[in-house]
Amino acid sequence: MYYRRAFAIGVAAVSLLVTAALAANPTVFIPDWTFKGSSLTGWHVLGQATWSAQNGELIGKAKEGGGGWLVLDKSYQDIGVFASFRVTGGAKAGILLRAEKTPTGMKGVFMSLDEGDIAIYRITTDAEGTETSREKLRPGGGQIRIAPPERPGASGRAGGGGGNRRAEPAGLPIQQPPSGYRANDWNQIELILDANILRPFLNEGGHGAAGGVAEEAYGRYGPIALYVGGTGEVRFKDVSYKDLGVKTLPQEKVSSHFRMQRIDDFYYAWSAAGADFNHDGVMDVAAGPYYYLGPDYTQRREIYLAQTTNPSTEYPNDCMGNFAYDFTGDGWPDVLNMGSIGQPLHLYVNPRGEARRWDKYDVVPQVNKEVSLLKDVDGDGKPEFVYGGGGYLRYAKPDPANPTGPWIVRTISEQGPWGMGHGIGVGDINGDGRMDIIDTYGWFEQPPAGSTQELWKYHPEAFGRWTGHATPGGAEIAVYDVNGDGLNDVVTSLQAHAFGLAWFEQKRDGAGKISFVQHMIMDDFWSKNPGGVTVAELHGSTFADVDGDGIPDFIVGKRYWSHRDDYTDPDPYGAPVLYWFKTVRNKKAPGGAEFVPDLIHNRSGAGNQIEAIDLNHDGAVDIITSTDRGTFIFWGKPHSAAK
Repeated sequence: MYYRRAFAIGVAAVSLLVTAALAANPTVFIPDWTFKGSSLTGWHVLGQATWSAQNGELIGKAKEGGGGWLVLDKSYQDIGVFASFRVTGGAKAGILLRAEKTPTGMKGVFMSLDEGDIAIYRITTDAEGTETSREKLRPGGGQIRIAPPERPGASGRAGGGGGNRRAEPAGLPIQQPPSGYRANDWNQIELILDANILRPFLNEGGHGAAGGVAEEAYGRYGPIALYVGGTGEVRFKDVSYKDLGVKTLPQEKVSSHFRMQRIDDFYYAWSAAGADFNHDGVMDVAAGPYYYLGPDYTQRREIYLAQTTNPSTEYPNDCMGNFAYDFTGDGWPDVLNMGSIGQPLHLYVNPRGEARRWDKYDVVPQVNKEVSLLKDVDGDGKPEFVYGGGGYLRYAKPDPANPTGPWIVRTISEQGPWGMGHGIGVGDINGDGRMDIIDTYGWFEQPPAGSTQELWKYHPEAFGRWTGHATPGGAEIAVYDVNGDGLNDVVTSLQAHAFGLAWFEQKRDGAGKISFVQHMIMDDFWSKNPGGVTVAELHGSTFADVDGDGIPDFIVGKRYWSHRDDYTDPDPYGAPVLYWFKTVRNKKAPGGAEFVPDLIHNRSGAGNQIEAIDLNHDGAVDIITSTDRGTFIFWGKPHSAAK
């Protein structure tokens, strides 16, 4: 969530595959319009260049010693633009946004697409389109929508990222996609100009240019213009754009299988958990600073001092993850809160009916992975906290002699990308009766009881993917037998901050060696997805038998404004949906199973985690979420009533 970490691992074969699969479609938006014709209708020419249209391509050639523009007849302010482009014969290329007329010509924000100069400038031209000034924009972007004014004496360097990188283990199954300009070949550029930040993404690696601060004084409102200069020619195709000023939310819908109850209207947490906190025999719900008292959930009490979070500019830094269990062994359920990345894990001890806030203890020094779990890993009947910390995969449990002191930590991996980022699961992969730990980069096999083996055996497997817009890994990784062949499979979102939901069919060869075959469930805007459903930002998920057929189903939702109110991520303003995907065993489907989406709600989404639990003991699974839209219970209807 907070940082895009580049694990620079180059594998030539993977790079070639990614390059071959380069898609000529936007990844952040669905276009309002895409050029497909052989006519320049809707455009006009300005300057010293000739332009023509042929079979969906816009072809520009500069006149000797000159350069010129193909200008769209429509004007925009906040705009998404995508194009494939090819520069040959010494030509120069670029795209101008907000091409505003001035008394002497025009001005705007210019994306240079020249080899060796992939950069953003503010430019001005005279009335004939000849450039009269050019100044590189100061860097800007990251997890904000509006870049602040430049500070006096600032160096102008881009912020964020980098630092000292440690060496990564060799042979990882997921590599960073190739990036950079491809000379004399087709390249793709995606531009997102929103408020006063222009974010460029070049080719599948998404790199090659920093974002820039595009102040209104540089060009406030105007058309898109394609540029050609130098010698040779420039070809543009797949030219698409979207008016980002239009933001849409659908009419609210709730599944017929559920009854929705919003128990808080405000943004406090990205996770919730159920337990009987006040010992009245009725399940309650904890989400961030509050616990809500069942059975009505209209009363709440503070666990710690409560303050709302502004979803546009803040994260719920007190509660990215929320878990409930009697960790102290006194018979009263306590609460674990995972705060900001890199911060300690907080244990809030139940005051056992006293009308006060709860005592807080830091029990694990650092949690770096954005999704953690509470699962019984060692088979003692008590759950452990499974997490990534310090670059390692670990699990922790209370010291029975001092449960509020530092917890007992077991490290199961060497340092690697699994100690941070996204995606984690617990389940028995190899069928030996012991819980294994699953990560985006593979699975770690728990050794037999009594073994002196310190680290668990690592089995590389790509349970995620890396694109220019997001690093690999999703949310909770589910482990269950999807197709009914007796082998546990894996179901997971592929990127918490992009697209992709897949299940991985477990296979065994004659020697019993385990491998996995990926079957896509849902991909991006341009894929054929079941039910026509496409969802980005699958940062929260879990699994449970929703329909009572004895087979687990996958529950997942979109984290709306996942990196706050900005265009850091694909489709940030898409509807905040929550779905369950019914697992259907079907021998005719690839791998012997398919997943059928059913919308639970389209105005709340998911946070970091989703709780699936039978709160009212009626035999139906209830779903609890806490998001930037509030905290919700989706009451599952008994299966006979839901049909």
